Order: sequence, then structure tokens, then C-alpha cells
Amino acid sequence: MTLYVYVDNSNIWIEGQRIAAVRSGAARDIRSALAQQITAPWTYDFGRLYGILCPPGENIGRSILFGSKPPENDSIWQRVRDADFEVETFDRSTFTNKEKQVDIALSTRMMEDSFTYMKADKGDIAILAAGDGDFLPTIKSLQNRGLGVRVVSWSHAVSRQLRDAADEFIELDPHFDHLTRITPAA
Repeated sequence: MTLYVYVDNSNIWIEGQRIAAVRSGAARDIRSALAQQITAPWTYDFGRLYGILCPPGENIGRSILFGSKPPENDSIWQRVRDADFEVETFDRSTFTNKEKQVDIALSTRMMEDSFTYMKADKGDIAILAAGDGDFLPTIKSLQNRGLGVRVVSWSHAVSRQLRDAADEFIELDPHFDHLTRITPAA
């Protein structure tokens, strides 16, 4: 069995910021944080996320982090590369400053890799670290070909249909403190 891992960086990071908003008191609860688009400063330790996604002793076929192009001084992307993840970044929309192409690129890569590398008869598993329901057709296609699918996401940020369709779902919420990256005091 080999794991193939696909991470939507913005989904993990932004939804973690919503939990941070609730914990800091900036939002009454997660529903308020979602409805009012409230976030609080928070970043995650990629190495720790990697440990959840790619447990020690597992065979990893490919692991890719998808996201928008970071600022020049952002060090997380180098840490990701150091953890043997490939990185695919995309420009944000010049008009809306919103992320573009990430979900489609991630889904496309999962499908390409499923035909090129993954083997159902070997028990290979695709791991999707994201929660958007738009991934449902991709997940179902992989499963129809006999591949396993594990979805990893925050409980408030995962589509119920995606969660239910996955062969396995891992909730990140219990790992929030472990994932939180502690920045040294200045």
C-alpha cells in the first residue's frame, strides 16, 4: 500500500484561523466565525501536519501542497519542500485577490496520478487534506476504480457529502494544539 497525499494549504490554514478566532474570543462560536468571516492570527507547523498525513512507516508515493503564491519572505513553503512535498502555487486573481486554480489543479493532479501511479490491487490510498464538496466527483471516480480515499479536514470545513463518501475521515480539530506553530517571542 502506498499513500498519495494532496493538501489544499489555504483550506487548512484559513479554517484553522477560524478555530483560533473562537479560542481567542474574537468569534462567539465557529458558526459566527464562518458567517462573519472572522479569523485570528494562526499558522500551523507543517512538519506536524505531515506526521498526521504521512504516518511513520507508511510508503509515500507522492505528496503535494497546493496554494497561492506566497510572499517572498514566507518560510513555510521551504519547510514544505524540506519535508519532501512538492509545491504547486498559483497567482491570485488580480481583480478580487482570491485564490484561483488551486482546487481544479489539485483534483486534476489526483486524477492524473491515479492513472499513472496508483494501483487499486496494491491497496493504494489517495489522501485529500481539504473539505470542499467540489472534490466529491474526483473522490467517487477514484473509488469507482477501487482506490481508497482518506479525507483530512477540520470538522466545520468539510462537506458532509465529502466526509460521508470518504473511506476514512480524519478530523483535525483534536490536533489543533499539536498543529499550532509556536513563533518565538521577539
